[in-house]
Amino acid sequence: MTGFTVSSLGAGELGRTATRLAGLLVDAVDGGASVGFLAPLDRTAAERWWKSHGPALADRGRALWVARDGDRVVGTVSAGFTGYPNGRHRAEITKLLVHREVRGRGLGRALLAAAERGAADRGATLLVLDTETGSPAERLYRSAGWTAAGVIPGFAADPGGTLRPTTLYYKQLHQDRPPGSERPRQAHPGARRV
Repeated sequence: MTGFTVSSLGAGELGRTATRLAGLLVDAVDGGASVGFLAPLDRTAAERWWKSHGPALADRGRALWVARDGDRVVGTVSAGFTGYPNGRHRAEITKLLVHREVRGRGLGRALLAAAERGAADRGATLLVLDTETGSPAERLYRSAGWTAAGVIPGFAADPGGTLRPTTLYYKQLHQDRPPGSERPRQAHPGARRV
């Protein structure tokens, strides 16, 4: 895969990027992805939802990566971190989205790898996520070393409003650091070409 750049997005950049992220979220919902919203998703509501994550990005409770093709945002993924002392070793991977026009080119795998690295850099040794059972995303997660923990029937509605089962996944990251410790931050985490 060439031509895409995957980089982390800080709280200060979120406002400038929220409109493009909103377009990506609307595309995912229109394409049938069960990512928390019902169709049709209003672009203004999607933009407002992205902007609501600014405080969590600022206080490091969430991390966000975007994939760009030039100025166009074509993919994203997030990691959420708990503030509870007994859960500082884990992160939840959420909203892995790839625009329908660029699927099948390895971008989902590159975004997932960026989130895994980023969570590990923050000290996570256990990652969790959930996805609609039987969705194409399941193939990606399994091939990337994730383990299915179980299925919950009727967990979430798809964009059309039909309740669907959800599969929970986890991945253990083997590290030499104690839970909650972080690697030193890079002064300017550069964009990674994929």
